[in-house]
Amino acid sequence: MKRIVLPLALALTMFSCDSVKNVNTSNISSAATLLSSLSSNSTVQQISTLFTLLDSNKDEAISTTEAIGSVAENFGVLDTDSNSSLNLTELTGLLSLLK
Repeated sequence: MKRIVLPLALALTMFSCDSVKNVNTSNISSAATLLSSLSSNSTVQQISTLFTLLDSNKDEAISTTEAIGSVAENFGVLDTDSNSSLNLTELTGLLSLLK
């Protein structure tokens, strides 16, 4: 019984959360795929595409809740102005971390 109740409670909690409702899982999947393919030869255009995919609320910034993978892991380093969000210029700093 506990094995059923806990996952059900977690699922209900997640689906009641507005931030989860507004997440496009297709964009997250595409962003994860793009992020895993980035290398030292990646371009600013690829970072721009990643930015668009991660910016789920379209506010021209990546918050800690929108960041995934190496963007989330390096958020503090990338957030050069320490405003708890990444703009496109800050996200391009990811390219230097890949070298």
